[in-house]
Amino acid sequence: DRSKVMAFDLTAACSGFLFGVVTAAKFLEGGNMKNALVLGADALTRWVDWDDRNTCILFGDGAGAMVLTTEEEEEGDDEVENGSEKSNDLAGFGVLGFAAHSDGDGYDELKCIYRGEPKSITTPGEGTIVHDGSYDLMTMNGRKIYSFATREVPTVITEALEQAEITVDQVDWLLLHQANIRIMEVVADRLGIPMEKVITNLYKYGNTSAASIPLALDEAVRSGKVKKGDVIACAGFGAGLSWGAAILKWG
Repeated sequence: DRSKVMAFDLTAACSGFLFGVVTAAKFLEGGNMKNALVLGADALTRWVDWDDRNTCILFGDGAGAMVLTTEEEEEGDDEVENGSEKSNDLAGFGVLGFAAHSDGDGYDELKCIYRGEPKSITTPGEGTIVHDGSYDLMTMNGRKIYSFATREVPTVITEALEQAEITVDQVDWLLLHQANIRIMEVVADRLGIPMEKVITNLYKYGNTSAASIPLALDEAVRSGKVKKGDVIACAGFGAGLSWGAAILKWG
């Protein structure tokens, strides 16, 4: 019965899927829900400026999804809800730890702002002006976003690792929002993670915003690269400015 399912939108651009996973995990930890379907989707080709070759070639459209569910440990009788129970051997699957931030002072560096067209409607007196809502084309300051991402993403991943009570050496895979390969290289280097552990498919689809993490993860799982029990450090970053990280144990 679909009417028994709670569904809602969470808008956070390139951080959206990561924020959605953390939100779903918290609902599952509450104990009233058993399963969550998190979808990340964006159609950025609708909003890029096709006359600006510096940005339009970077973006693509895409959608991806992940199911989170409450689990029981294979060994032992203790129920583990979405990885909320942790031990030194990383017992339990799901979200082991997370951290998230935003800074509205940086909104101008990457934005797709509201654009309203005034429209007069007939009402008593002199009438009323309302607005037909739309959005302007997306704009991005690439250098500022690069500096922001390479500065904040290593820090937020470290925060998430600390909450998960694990070290970077216990991470099997690093999965970042697929925005820029150079950002991935710098973040991996600052964390001390070799590029062989970095999951990327940027060269196939470009920057698909909220879809980029689930798209890359899906391919890594289907190819056999990511296996059950692997620990994945994920991070999303983008418009807002917003950024966050989650440490996942794949189950």
